[in-house]
Amino acid sequence: MEYLHTMIRVSDVDATLRFFCDGLGLKEIRRHDSEQGRFTLIFLASPDDMKRGGYSGEESPIPAGLPTVELTHNWDPEDYTGGRNFGHLAYRVQDIYAVCSRMAGLGFTIHRPPRDGRMAFVKSPDGISVELLQAGEARDPQEPWATMENTGSW
Repeated sequence: MEYLHTMIRVSDVDATLRFFCDGLGLKEIRRHDSEQGRFTLIFLASPDDMKRGGYSGEESPIPAGLPTVELTHNWDPEDYTGGRNFGHLAYRVQDIYAVCSRMAGLGFTIHRPPRDGRMAFVKSPDGISVELLQAGEARDPQEPWATMENTGSW
């Protein structure tokens, strides 16, 4: 058995790509539109995972072992609720404070701030929880994160 991807349904492709690509730094590596099925599939991967796997983004198909997120956009409007009930996505980041600052600067709420310099949670526009974990040792606590309270659920 091998891991392929995590699929999440999204209602607004542009807002979701802004969150995952502009905010978290993932790269779109594949897109498939199905006229007959009335859906679009968009596969995202982290540049670090792509580099580690020797993947340039031009190869087809996506190589085994490359962890990806599959965004599924159904063209006919649907309401998606309960994003938290599937669990969460998790990414190891090189600088948790820089990522949280970038996400906050884009207008995304840091629901569980990295008070400990190690872990934070944010949510996508569709309510999908994303855990951010500091690579290596935890960073020394720093403001504004050290005293920031949790917001909402994560």
